[in-house]
Order: sequence, then C-alpha cells, then structure tokens
Amino acid sequence: MPTVGIDIGLDDVRAARERIGRHARRTPMIAAGQLSRRVGARTVLKTENLQYTGSFKVRGAFNRISQLNETERGAGVVAASAGNHAQGLAFAARELGIKATAVMPSGAPLAKIAAVKQYGAEVVLHEGGYDDARELADEMARTKGMTLVHAFDDAQVVAGQGTAGLEIAEDLPGVRLVVVPLGGGGLATGVAIAVKGLVPDARVVGVQAEACAPYLASIAAHRPIGARSANTICDGIAVKQPGDLTLPLVERWIDEVVTVSDDEVAEAMVLLLERSKLVVEGAGAVGVAALMRGKIEPPADGEVCVVLSGGNVDASLLAECIRLGETSAGRRIVLATVVPDRPGSLAALLQIVADHGGNVVDVEHLREGMDLHLRETAIHLVLQTNGPEHDNEILTAVKAEGFSVRLER
Repeated sequence: MPTVGIDIGLDDVRAARERIGRHARRTPMIAAGQLSRRVGARTVLKTENLQYTGSFKVRGAFNRISQLNETERGAGVVAASAGNHAQGLAFAARELGIKATAVMPSGAPLAKIAAVKQYGAEVVLHEGGYDDARELADEMARTKGMTLVHAFDDAQVVAGQGTAGLEIAEDLPGVRLVVVPLGGGGLATGVAIAVKGLVPDARVVGVQAEACAPYLASIAAHRPIGARSANTICDGIAVKQPGDLTLPLVERWIDEVVTVSDDEVAEAMVLLLERSKLVVEGAGAVGVAALMRGKIEPPADGEVCVVLSGGNVDASLLAECIRLGETSAGRRIVLATVVPDRPGSLAALLQIVADHGGNVVDVEHLREGMDLHLRETAIHLVLQTNGPEHDNEILTAVKAEGFSVRLER
C-alpha cells in the first residue's frame, strides 16, 4: 500500500504504474517548435489531453479504486467533480466492474456530464459549485457506505497521477524544467515526486489560474487559505482551497508557483490548436500560457516539458476561447470610425481594409446615443488580422484616406 502524508515517494508511484498497467495510455511527447523558440529551450508537450477520458485523472482514480476490498467494491464509489475527475472515476470503475456515482455541479459543462454517463456512472447534479457537490458526496459516502474518491487530497490518487511523471523522466531524460497545471495539487505533486526521483536537478513549476490561485497565500501562511472566486475558463483547476495532504506536498516538491490570466490562457489554447493541432482545455493550457508570457525562467541547459492536463472543452466555450485568444494576441480588433451616411461610404472603408489583407468578421452601425451629425453614422468593424504590426498597417491606411478612426481591443 502507498505510504501516507508527505512520505509519498518514487516507489509508491512505481507501484501505482504496476496497478494501472494498460488501463492508462502512455501519452505521446510532442515537440513544440514555435514555443521552443519563444522559450529559448527545446520544449516538449506531455499530451495528457490524449489520455483515456481526455485527461490525466484516470491514472489516480484507477490506482485508488483498484485497491478496494470486495466489500468496498460492492458498496461502490462516489466522487465530487466538475468533470474530469468524474470521467476518470467512471472509466476506472467500469474497467473494474464497480458502481460509480459522480456528484457534479449543475453548471458543469454539458459535454463532461454526458461523457460521465457514457462511461457508465450515475450522475447526481447538485446546485452550487464544486464545494457544494463535495459536501453531498461526503454525505453519500457516510450514509450509503460508499468509498469517497477525492479528486486530489488522497495519497493513492497522488501516486497514480505521478505515473505521468515517470513517463516524462523516462522519455525525456534531459528534462530540466517541468511545468504543470496546479489545481488541487494531485497532478503537480505526483509528477514532481516522480520526475525529481529520476532527475534530481529538474525544477517543477506549478501554474494556477489568476482568478483562482489559493496556493500563493496558502504557501505563505503554511495553511490552506481559500480563494474568493473560481470564475475562470480554467474550470479544471478552479479549486478554491488546497488539500490538507497536497499543501505540504506542494511546499516540499514544487519549486515555484505562478499564475496566468484567462486571456493568456485563451491565447495559449489558440497556439496549441493552430501550431500543434491539439485541442486543450483552459486548465490544460496554463503551462503553455506561462511560458509564452515569460513568467517562468527557462533552464540554462536541458529541455522543458509542459504537461497538457486535459482536452475536455465544450465546442461553444472553445469558440469563445479562440475569440479571446485572437484578441489577446492582437489578431482580432475593433476599428471604430464615423462615415457619411450616404451610399458608398462604408464600401470605401471596407475596400481599404480588404486591400491591406484584413478579414471583416462583423460590421455594426451605431446611430443611437452618440454625438453624430444628422448625416453621419458610426461604424464598428471587427477584423481578423495577422497581429499587432498588421493592425497598425490597416489603421494607418484607413487614416490616410481621411477617416477618423480609433483602435479598440
């Protein structure tokens, strides 16, 4: 059995891999050329978004429930989750023939709810957020004799997540920096234990969403301190309070914790989609965002590995993230101007934009609530461009033709 508390070690992670075996995929390591150039070191992506169920969670869930005795298996398992842990638990339980129940917030992404059901688990939707769902899962475990499988604050779950770290160290022995999403802390600490056990001089950096980053205050205070909000596109790591187990593990094994904004994450998602052809959810893209924005010091030598923790994102949210990402990168802009309210004026403006390679996404006429002449109309043009230099080129060309225009982002 794995040891408990902060004594989880490399042997525990190796034992977890033996238990998990073929039930978790050894996910590919993919070189990221453009990101490597921006970082200044060869950078490789650990694609846990291609894992069974679309995230790393199956590793920890399987390791945890594979050790249940017959009585516990008969009673079933229960977990609270916004999506990825529920899917991992449902998949692992199906593989082992165990009944699973997932308590999910009523606002959880529809795609994740549907996936949990498809893996065979019962879904109980509960009003409120993750913390409310966790209280109900705790109650169900007490009253129905079910085994509660915590999403991160469990030694066996941590050891299972650490199997991804074994693969990183074995497939990339020259790694000197590993960047991992940090939510509850199970993945980040498990990976750190495994990587540092095999590559002692490697650094491991955890990345949190700026809007929900309780580890910064908790590490400083040496006790769990809750975040006020979990309003972020990185719902997979929007954990308001560190665990009693994982906080000491983070303090011991994680070298640094940094944060990224939702706009930065959206930009990273677009980069991964366009350059690496990978669909990655917000939580999974935080490490790429941190590297893109220079928030982590690259190693003097050796390689960098970024863990893409998951790829479960609703199509509607993905479209919104693409919009945010393009805006953040300066590739989606709004030109605001005023044109004479007569035939041909708008066409002339659009022709200038077209001549300089801008793609018009939307055109909005504004006449109400503005200080306009009787024969004028305000125009907002939403454009897709190649970036800030292209933005300035279009802006300069429009001004040169006599239009009074300003750039809105």
